[in-house]
Amino acid sequence: MPCLTHIALHVKDVSKCVSFYQRYGKLEIVRDRHVNGKHIIWLAESGKADQFIFVLLPGGPGHQQSSVDFSHLGFALSSKHEVDKIAQMAKKENILLWPPKQEGFPVGYYCGVLDPDGNRIEFSFGQPLG
Repeated sequence: MPCLTHIALHVKDVSKCVSFYQRYGKLEIVRDRHVNGKHIIWLAESGKADQFIFVLLPGGPGHQQSSVDFSHLGFALSSKHEVDKIAQMAKKENILLWPPKQEGFPVGYYCGVLDPDGNRIEFSFGQPLG
């Protein structure tokens, strides 16, 4: 049976993305690799590096997503208040994409934020995952 172990994004600026995911997603660096002159970072949730890894690869072109493309990464939060805090932080940094909104099951309460590479990130509470 296959098991999803990681996702890797080819990003324009690894260090900016690492900082973003540490601050917004509370991810931790679990591997800091230098391979063939490239700086590759592995991130994971605290205590979950053996379950799922988020890999940032350098040299990407920057993500250009159309307004009708709802591809995104999703982070579950512990409360609506936590969603609101993320949205406030993102608004101050001018990267808030979708203000907090309540939708019916299974979507819940969520907001959207742009990472430094232009990827859409959803922070939610009340979805059946997380």
